[in-house]
Amino acid sequence: MTIYTFSEARQKFASVLEKAKVEGKVLIKRKDGSVFLIKPLSRKGSSLDVEGVDLKLSADEIIDIIREVRER
Repeated sequence: MTIYTFSEARQKFASVLEKAKVEGKVLIKRKDGSVFLIKPLSRKGSSLDVEGVDLKLSADEIIDIIREVRER
């Protein structure tokens, strides 16, 4: 885990965030001895986020299928 001083973290904030992303967490220490933890939040995707499937159908074929189903 990497530890930055407050002034280092302020000057290199983008790098600090990237380091936290890679390492999981970064500490920032102030002169008064207080310490802060920066860590990325894990993004939870939607259960509806699924990979697409290439069915090798053209737009016209998909439209024909939809029309056929609607006529039933």
